[in-house]
Amino acid sequence: MNFADVMEIIGTTIDAAGVAVIVVGALVGTIRFLRSLAARQDFTAGYRRYRQGLGRAILLGLEFLVAGDIIRTVAISPSYSSVGVLAVIVAVRTFLSFSLEVELEGRWPWQARRDRETTQGAGSA
Repeated sequence: MNFADVMEIIGTTIDAAGVAVIVVGALVGTIRFLRSLAARQDFTAGYRRYRQGLGRAILLGLEFLVAGDIIRTVAISPSYSSVGVLAVIVAVRTFLSFSLEVELEGRWPWQARRDRETTQGAGSA
């Protein structure tokens, strides 16, 4: 077994971990959401928690998938075309991650957090 084979196995294993994180996160989130429905809790709050949990699982899974792509591309075949393809993949996944983060947080990354604003506003009065 040579270096390229080992890196391929490591990259594939990290990819599998990313997929597993997304699948497990989706299953756990769905089970929690269904339990909240069965307990007749507030649907809107339960749905919001469900979406946030699913979004976080997708974000973490995307990080693993990007790591697997980087390992395979840089360690196995660092040609200009493979690095270019990796750059496009990373750009698309970064855009997805950014979009999901904005959706989950409900604000742009450069905006102050709402909990900071309320505590700062209360302390300065």
